[in-house]
Amino acid sequence: MEKKTKLTISGTAKKLFKNIEIAKTQGKNSVVIEKQPSKFPSKGGSSRPGSFKPKTTSTFNRGAPTKSSFAPKSPPITNDFERRKLAEQRATKRLKGDENKDKKTLKTGTKKRELKLTVSRALSDEIEARERSLASVKRARQKENKNLTKEEAQENLKPVKRDINIPEAITVRELANRMAEQSSNVIKYLFGMGVTVTINQTLAADTAEFLVKEFGHNPIRGEKAEEIIQKIKASRAENLKNRAPIVTVMGHVDHGKTSVLDVLRSANVVSGEFGGITQHIGAYQIESQSNKLTFIDTPGHAAFTEMRARGSKLTDVVVLVVAADDGVKPQTVESIKHAKAANVPIVVAINKCDLPDADPQKIKNQLLEHELIAEDLSGDTLMVEISAITKLNLDKLVEAIILQAEILDLKTDFESKATGIVLESKIDVGRGPVVTIIVTTGTLKKGDFFVSGLRWGKVRAIINDKGKNINEAPPSTPVEILGINGASKAGDDFIVLDNEKEAKTLSENRAQESKDGKNPLTFASQDSAFSDKSTEELNLIIKSDVHGSSEAIKNAISQIKHDEVKPKIILSDIGMVTETDITLAKASSAVLIAFNVKPSKEAKKLAENEKIKISSYNIIYEVLDFVKQKMSGLLSPDIQETVIGTAQILEIFKVSGAGKVAGSKVMDGEITTASDVRIIRDGAIIYTGKVGTLFREKNQVKQVSNGQECGITVKDYMDFQKNDTIEAFSVTTTDRMI
Repeated sequence: MEKKTKLTISGTAKKLFKNIEIAKTQGKNSVVIEKQPSKFPSKGGSSRPGSFKPKTTSTFNRGAPTKSSFAPKSPPITNDFERRKLAEQRATKRLKGDENKDKKTLKTGTKKRELKLTVSRALSDEIEARERSLASVKRARQKENKNLTKEEAQENLKPVKRDINIPEAITVRELANRMAEQSSNVIKYLFGMGVTVTINQTLAADTAEFLVKEFGHNPIRGEKAEEIIQKIKASRAENLKNRAPIVTVMGHVDHGKTSVLDVLRSANVVSGEFGGITQHIGAYQIESQSNKLTFIDTPGHAAFTEMRARGSKLTDVVVLVVAADDGVKPQTVESIKHAKAANVPIVVAINKCDLPDADPQKIKNQLLEHELIAEDLSGDTLMVEISAITKLNLDKLVEAIILQAEILDLKTDFESKATGIVLESKIDVGRGPVVTIIVTTGTLKKGDFFVSGLRWGKVRAIINDKGKNINEAPPSTPVEILGINGASKAGDDFIVLDNEKEAKTLSENRAQESKDGKNPLTFASQDSAFSDKSTEELNLIIKSDVHGSSEAIKNAISQIKHDEVKPKIILSDIGMVTETDITLAKASSAVLIAFNVKPSKEAKKLAENEKIKISSYNIIYEVLDFVKQKMSGLLSPDIQETVIGTAQILEIFKVSGAGKVAGSKVMDGEITTASDVRIIRDGAIIYTGKVGTLFREKNQVKQVSNGQECGITVKDYMDFQKNDTIEAFSVTTTDRMI
């Protein structure tokens, strides 16, 4: 009797294998591999593996063992490696439920790697479901339907109704994938509706929702990015604690706003501002009487309206600075309107009270017209008479601000994730994009992921108003943030999120929604298509240091109006002048303006080679004057004609060397050799030119007066006729200015 060798893999299944159906076996699963002597031994006496038929016994049937019949040509298996491999293949087949294939001959290496179950994978619980394509699912379903009845097959072929999430914008390809439909079917359907699209075409949410319903699915509209952000902000209002007030200093230009702040924070910012006027929003934090105060300094020039409006929306208290020697001015009135629109209390600081011509009472009376009534006039507006030079009553000003803050009872959540508002943004040469924010809620920490407008990033560094690196910033703290992926806009929100994925996704959704909201076919563009093309345009490229300045310059230039010429800003960006800007300026014949920035070395060299002038300015007044000057250069000059004399042709003569000469009599005024003349016949102008020669009694003269007879030649004209009128005139040209 032949001796049999038996290899048994046994064990109780103690682990849960997901997405894999295991044959229902209790106890032990045994794989029996029997040894059969080889009929054709290999050279050298070693045996090779051949065909075999393994036999499986189960603990469900423990009767007499069934004898297995092996092929007579089956070679023996002598090593443990082959035995283990064959056992793994058998176990893989059993897990797949393919019992019919157990009788077939197995060939090593014919199975797909991902379908092979090894002992180590099984014991480590690493088996995961393989994602199947739509095509494979369809093939499997068709295969199943072959063995089903007609009714069962029809039931299986019914379309599956799915819940489809629809964002604000989605491509045709992505929508088709979510519906498990072919992209061509979606394109065909749209084409049947008269809409021609490509597979990468972006569809609006309403269109996508309509398509989902038409294909028999259930549309689910996703939340807009702004709705998500509002929910995030609303959830961060717990554990409220007192915070420092945010104070915005406003007023007319040159009334001493920055000077007051300089004294309060013991710095000299004015000297760093060109022209002595503030052109950026500055934010500082001071500590007085154990109370922290955050100050925002706004520009006073008319061009910086947006900055002042932004400051009033962010602030808790407005300090209105009015010069005692100057009175209430246009920007003072504008600041009052911004504060009232934001429903913010006003503290009036009457500055320059140390001057001899100062009249604080006059200021109080002027403010009455704008419903700001001082306390000494039975009103509720705090007014303090101060002097930034002599530091008069500055402590009283601080006390008035603290009093207003206590009345407001300002509280916020310190423990939640931070939110804030962007005051300013710029691109620093050494540090990259830098954004200045004020934290309004929560505590900003180093390493936080955030979204700001259409940008996102990770907080790499936090720098306070004194230029020091800090690890966290509590509410009401103005700080600079490094780590944003681009320059955001002033006035954008700043929101810290849980992780990078959430911040990036929210930023991309905002960008997509912003892009989809811009319709290129608007009434404005249609009007411009039919507008008068005779209007001249001055193309402008503006590069500035910060976003606020860029915004102010754009708004100021847009206010320059003229019927014959208009400014057109083709690019307005922040950062230094680059080679790209030079190339664009050349291609568009644009005027390049650099505001508080310098060109790069490469850009400067390219500008010299291409003969492109870079106009650099530090003060916004000068920029506006320059633009007006350039626009004036495009205006056609004023031309004024003055008739200086007329003559009537009496006879026509031929003179050798001179050609035809018109024998004329001066009827009015005078005619000179420098005059421009018109030939008038029957009331119509025949020719316009210049006087060639004047003859008086066969002598050449330079001037012929009223009542005198003379001979006249006209340059490049000899077709004179009797009774023609020669009209002499002078032209005066005057340059026009805007």
